[in-house]
Amino acid sequence: EDVAAGRKGKKTGARIRRGGGGKAIDCVVGSWGPWSSCTSSCGIGSTERSRQVSVPPRNGGTPCPDLKQRRGCFGNNAICSTAKEVAKILPNSFKRNFKDPWRRPHMLMKEEKASYCVHLQVKQASAACRLKLWTVRLMRETAVCVECQSDAMAKSDRCGGDGVRGTRTFWSAASVAGCHGSWIRQFSSERCQCSDNSFLFV
Repeated sequence: EDVAAGRKGKKTGARIRRGGGGKAIDCVVGSWGPWSSCTSSCGIGSTERSRQVSVPPRNGGTPCPDLKQRRGCFGNNAICSTAKEVAKILPNSFKRNFKDPWRRPHMLMKEEKASYCVHLQVKQASAACRLKLWTVRLMRETAVCVECQSDAMAKSDRCGGDGVRGTRTFWSAASVAGCHGSWIRQFSSERCQCSDNSFLFV
């Protein structure tokens, strides 16, 4: 009887606590926002959207549903052809900005375009890159500077394989057989020259 009374007392207390807390309020959320742009400019990436809580749950009301959704996407914009280019590089000890002693005064000078620098982070380098002193610097997760000089520029005033920001592209060491890998472009600087122990686009 005492046990039953105790149980009865507990149930009554629970009702009092529930009643004293007020009415249960369920979570209410707003509409989904727009999908974000694809995380990859070229190839497989992801996109997400979110929504906000309008009314938070209280007093044991229904909890909020997911506030974020993510799905796969495939980036395929105008710069994707650039992402397929493979950069050929040399150490910057091969700088080509020298004066030709055999040039005659009447010979037309080729228009000299300003150099620019591309800063990239190496993501992968093959084992063959350990064989030469200059390619050893192309280690995984290393930040590198590669300079694009006038002689290496195409008609578009850029060097082939200079990368796409946020997208993995590929490179190859021009004078070391089997040395190749991938990197991700971080940013570029106009009218710039990379410091010593850097690289050149060929």
